[in-house]
Amino acid sequence: MSMKRYMRKIALACAAFPLALALASCSTGVDTPSAPTDGEIPRPAACDAEKPYIAVALPNLTNPYYIAMKRGFEEAGAANGFDVEVQIADNDDAVQLAQAQAMIQKKPCAFALNAVKSESGAAIVKAANNAGIPVFTVNVILSDEALKDQGATIVQYLGADNVAGGRQSAEAMMKDFGSSVELKIGFITEPDEVPVLLRDQGFEEAIAADQNATIVARVDGNVKVDDSMRVTTELLTANPEINAVFASTGPASYGALQAVQTLGKDVKVYGFCASEEPLTDQYPFCVAQEPENYGTLVIKEVRGWLDGGTPKAEILRPLKEFTAGQTPAPGEVG
Repeated sequence: MSMKRYMRKIALACAAFPLALALASCSTGVDTPSAPTDGEIPRPAACDAEKPYIAVALPNLTNPYYIAMKRGFEEAGAANGFDVEVQIADNDDAVQLAQAQAMIQKKPCAFALNAVKSESGAAIVKAANNAGIPVFTVNVILSDEALKDQGATIVQYLGADNVAGGRQSAEAMMKDFGSSVELKIGFITEPDEVPVLLRDQGFEEAIAADQNATIVARVDGNVKVDDSMRVTTELLTANPEINAVFASTGPASYGALQAVQTLGKDVKVYGFCASEEPLTDQYPFCVAQEPENYGTLVIKEVRGWLDGGTPKAEILRPLKEFTAGQTPAPGEVG
């Protein structure tokens, strides 16, 4: 999504709010400092409550990834003495903005954000900044350009080492095919999400070591199974020479695998793991995140900060590898 298109969507979303609310949450606020100039993290009064309120925004619950993450937030929140509220946006960035604004009005101690998209999340961060609420982001990396345009800042990002995950997938593909085979590769990606682009980057950097490897085409799976199955079908039909697919999200892997099997193609699928999908000769390798653990760790980071610690600006978690004959557990997904 271009910045112009993104700002137009936000403007439409802001029109739904009362004027005062819109000014607080939707102005780019470039002239207004989004955090103290000395870098100190604001500490809302809610943080000193007996049971501090923590706001959490997630994209959907159709992807098993977010079901696991929600469980991590809620269970760790209870264990650490927090009152955790989780809102689900059903993949709509305008809805997520409205949900976030409603939670911000409740004056939480901290805000944990897994944005629907890398650009649209910046407006949520700015709204929280204006209210003096620290933002901890998880999984979806927010666009630096969008944050700068909004004059917004975050405390921390926690998520997978996405570049490494792409690299691991490429290395497994090259090992399986061998250096003498001409690799013709199709990408099932999502160009509007920074983590996915980092996965693609890691894959491309590693696959460059194989002179017989060519990336034939890229299609947008939109991080949805049905979309990924459809675009993979179109990709393989239009490019019959493709013999390997790199799917850079879990839903993309599952959708691509369904397309390959339906078409009866001799094509292998590599990438980020589909939830609970067994690895086979046709789906010989995937890497998995542990989203339940991510939710748990964000809560622990908030607790550590409240107890006097200094959060790291970025925490990158390693990815777990699976090969043919293995099956990722429900909480081990792409």
